[in-house]
Amino acid sequence: MQRPVILASTSRYRRELLTRLRLPFDVQSPEVDETPLPGETPQALAIRLALEKANAVAARFPEAVVIGSDQVADLAGEALGKPGDHDRATAQLRRMRGQTLIFQTAVAVVCHASGFVQRDIAPVRVVFRDLSDAAIEQYLLAEQPYDCAGSAKSEGLGIALLSAIDSDDPTALVGLPLIRTCQMLRAAGVELL
Repeated sequence: MQRPVILASTSRYRRELLTRLRLPFDVQSPEVDETPLPGETPQALAIRLALEKANAVAARFPEAVVIGSDQVADLAGEALGKPGDHDRATAQLRRMRGQTLIFQTAVAVVCHASGFVQRDIAPVRVVFRDLSDAAIEQYLLAEQPYDCAGSAKSEGLGIALLSAIDSDDPTALVGLPLIRTCQMLRAAGVELL
């Protein structure tokens, strides 16, 4: 009998991505403090938070296979989080124009009952166009991406902000690297096909 699958996330983007696998799953809020640790790199932060989210939910549902994920926008080693509001999003996009960022998207799959733990990172290299202030403002008013790391939603109008994307896991930029997630779910005993 297959174990239940739980997505440890409140992100609607991750939920929509996981739905693509046509796998029954539940969603639980991980309620994890996402504050970076002193000196923590964006990559280390993403991996730590993905694992903490999965473990937080797995502690409540030890028989389940739990998926945790986190994404941190990495601008030359500096972590850019979710802006939360228009002014911070404007400031982020102004800093990012003409720059190359790495969106560090981590995923962890755990099952406390079986002792299964795997985690991985899917870095996505993104080159932003040299955007005018007017273009930034138009984009923010149209998309309001205040809940997205780096203030950009590539699955929507945000694609117009970019000049290049380089990744080996195409859904990683949206927030959940499905190729890596599928590999981990199979390793945890979850059949997908």
